[in-house]
Amino acid sequence: MITPAFDLSQDPDFLILSLRVPYTRTSEFDLYIDGTDFKFFAKPYFLRLSLPGRIVEDGRETAKFDIDAGLVTLRVPKETAGEHFEGLQMLTSLLAPKGARSAKPLIEDLSAGGGEGAGGNEDDDDDFDWQMEQEVHRERSEEELGALQKYGFGNQRCGVFARLQEELSDVIDLKNPEGATADERRRGRLDAEVSAFSPDHYLADLFEDAEIKELLKFRPWWDKLSPTEQGGQAAVSFTDDEKEQLRKFTNRSYLLDKASRHQAWLSLVDILLAYCYEARSTEGEHNVESPWTIRKLSGTLCWLETYSSLHDVLLSFARRVLCYPLYRHFALASAAVRDATKILQTGKAGVLRCLLDIHRVFRENDPAYILNDLYITDYCVWIQRVK
Repeated sequence: MITPAFDLSQDPDFLILSLRVPYTRTSEFDLYIDGTDFKFFAKPYFLRLSLPGRIVEDGRETAKFDIDAGLVTLRVPKETAGEHFEGLQMLTSLLAPKGARSAKPLIEDLSAGGGEGAGGNEDDDDDFDWQMEQEVHRERSEEELGALQKYGFGNQRCGVFARLQEELSDVIDLKNPEGATADERRRGRLDAEVSAFSPDHYLADLFEDAEIKELLKFRPWWDKLSPTEQGGQAAVSFTDDEKEQLRKFTNRSYLLDKASRHQAWLSLVDILLAYCYEARSTEGEHNVESPWTIRKLSGTLCWLETYSSLHDVLLSFARRVLCYPLYRHFALASAAVRDATKILQTGKAGVLRCLLDIHRVFRENDPAYILNDLYITDYCVWIQRVK
């Protein structure tokens, strides 16, 4: 678990806690307030503080989220209004040491609370180890950040996985994203594909292809547009949920140089190909394997790959189709290429609708939501303004 960067301040009635928790779902967090004991958990972040004064949970506490900055601001009432908490700047000393239980006595008379209280009032904290070690968050210097490799939308991010080691293996296959160069990522991806390829599985799908033939008959929504509609954005409509998600995005501009724009377009094609395969293989009905399938078939999402040509994108996608998913047949890869072509022909609206669907699939999966922060959210905003 990661100790987030945090800061404490106060006014006469409230303790104000500012927690920097980027790349997490701040809508899903656990908060515990009891006297001098404060606990916060939002995977992969964990914070437990022993405060110099007492706080209470009485309905006046509030939380404010700044999604762009990855900042959570909590206002928690003081038990005694007007009390001044000393030493809030001494952040290290506030971290509760392992084994400390400031909120509970070492010996407790269980009989005092009655039979039900003694046997049926188990602490919910038993589901999580609040006693784990913590260390103060350390900001990286510009020199350290400059030495890290770039990835994400337009190669604009670095350092994201430096402290997310627990989440790393569940999101991407690359073991050292901060230090691996583009060439090293590509070699690692190719070697992994060679190791993963199963001739037996490939031959079985090649000759026992009844299910695959049925999947090839499936017509996704973009395949149902009439010829006169294709190429016109007005033909694509959005659901109420998709419109709500669009309203939640923050409008921003992206200053990408020519090389970054070229790479962003190639990665977009790569992501769309993976999405098209997944949509066809499930006949448009996402399942629990959908997040894995999309990110596994995309070298961009799985290996933080930076492609240099459309040929490289198509070759990578075809190889991964024949190595990883349930159905490993070249005809499905070819169908996905045709599907992606039709999506691009619908214009911005068609591409955006697919990106919103990917965003929803990743948003509902832990820890795939990190890929939204790295890639999909930016693509959803960028595609609306790009020529």
